[in-house]
Amino acid sequence: MIEADEALPGRPTPLAVPEHHAVFGDRRIVPPFPAGLSTVVVGMGCFWGAERTFWRTEGAWSTAVGYAGGHTPNPTYEEVCSGLTGHTEAVLVVFDPQVIDLAGVLRVFWENHDPTQGMRQGNDVGSQYRSAIYYAEEQQRQVVEASREQYQRALTAAGRGSVTTEIAPLGEFYYAEGYHQQYLSEGKNPNGYCGIAGTGVSCPTGLAV
Repeated sequence: MIEADEALPGRPTPLAVPEHHAVFGDRRIVPPFPAGLSTVVVGMGCFWGAERTFWRTEGAWSTAVGYAGGHTPNPTYEEVCSGLTGHTEAVLVVFDPQVIDLAGVLRVFWENHDPTQGMRQGNDVGSQYRSAIYYAEEQQRQVVEASREQYQRALTAAGRGSVTTEIAPLGEFYYAEGYHQQYLSEGKNPNGYCGIAGTGVSCPTGLAV
């Protein structure tokens, strides 16, 4: 990981993205979102397959891909892939807590990638592929840390390694370029590359604190 003073300078202007979701139609991928919805930002390797995992999750209202956890303002995909911005490829999950709570979203997160691999995910190597959860508030942090502890116990019991997932407050989520949004949808690249895969270890239920 690079330090802030080593990062690329970036730009003041956000990248252009569509307002609406390619799968959910009239639902927005940019704020404002309807009242009562919650958000969390996660990184679990290549964001194309990660986003598809969440738009297929019951209770997910919308999703978007972008960059989080770094230093460079409004980075491009190429800049993030250089490792010189500090960001990870991330997914913004907008969900209805009346249908799926944060613990349920995190269960999808833990079970659909390998959070023990450090700066990689499968064959995708680099700091931009690290596992990460960026929470919006203190209550979310408590749920996130409880879920990590429970999943670590499950991994240990299965003979797997230690969780390397970065857990931090969300500083800024920068939307990725429009062509990355819902990249694996039917109207774009349904047979495109998806590099994420789980450990095969189930996440315990009852994670709420």
